[in-house]
Amino acid sequence: MSHSDLLNRFPRVRLMRGPTPIQRLDRLERVLGERRRGVSIWAKRDDLMELGGGGNKLRKLEFLIGQAQSQGCDTVVVTGGLQSNFARLAAAACARTGLGCEVVLTQMVPRETEIYRANGNVLLDRLFGARVHILKAGDDAGEFAFQRAAEIAASGGKAFVGTLGGSTPVGALGYVDCAFEIAAQSTEIGTFDQVVIPNGSGGMHAGLVAGAAVGGKDLSQIRAYTVLSPADVCVAATVDKVNAVFELLGKEDRVQAEDLTISGTQLGGGYGMPTSRLVEAVRIVGRSEGLLIDPVYGGKAFAGLLSDIENEVIAPGSNVLFVMTGGSPGLYAYADALNSN
Repeated sequence: MSHSDLLNRFPRVRLMRGPTPIQRLDRLERVLGERRRGVSIWAKRDDLMELGGGGNKLRKLEFLIGQAQSQGCDTVVVTGGLQSNFARLAAAACARTGLGCEVVLTQMVPRETEIYRANGNVLLDRLFGARVHILKAGDDAGEFAFQRAAEIAASGGKAFVGTLGGSTPVGALGYVDCAFEIAAQSTEIGTFDQVVIPNGSGGMHAGLVAGAAVGGKDLSQIRAYTVLSPADVCVAATVDKVNAVFELLGKEDRVQAEDLTISGTQLGGGYGMPTSRLVEAVRIVGRSEGLLIDPVYGGKAFAGLLSDIENEVIAPGSNVLFVMTGGSPGLYAYADALNSN
């Protein structure tokens, strides 16, 4: 069975146009100078998508919206943190496909500034027409979402509930497809020794690992930096997600903790909490390449990439691909942190 046949078995709504490009960050390489240890740094531009400001969650939403439509749903209810990229893109995808959308946002980050509460992704959620529910700290977003689904059903509708980050096995299929895409692009560019990503809710990492395994690739080349939970918790959760994707695909492959490479060095004070290394990473990419890396996911992962290159955790002379997951609207909610110093 071909790679396309493997995924064509699942309902899908196209929300992005073709493969996202890969570009070399040669200007950044020159700015880093000896710090880059001869490493070639490339970016997979998953921020370059037409819909909703772009970002990696659209890959998941192609399959999740497909699943919702196949079940006859007329509304999508999703959960996330206050500045959730997944919620923003779910709202945009629902606008594009004519579905109703409700986003259930929780206070996952201890930031109480007005700019954080009303700007960035929250602003865009409303702009795209979603009904926004902002819960108090400690409230159960999942319980609220299923309660809303029941209320929608009672009024004659049918709701699909999308969990945190869209990181279900079905959602992860979007990054199985991305793994196939990277493999195809590598035949023209050259093989990447490392593929570097952030790991939040784990769906992207799970899909890339499952796709790499199906394609016969070395799983150790995928290097993640956790931005949500401690490394041991992140590893365990991602192992479960990878194996669930294998089951969905009908594959007998399985992974264990030692098969995954996940670093906890960039987590800092926790999810959504800025670090000095994150700010430095966002600035150096902005000032050398004119590119925007988000302050929650990509910023911490790129900070880890720079640190591991300089400390030779990533081998000198390697060919490294950084997956730019998007999320740049979140920068506006972190203006106070990014403007400091």
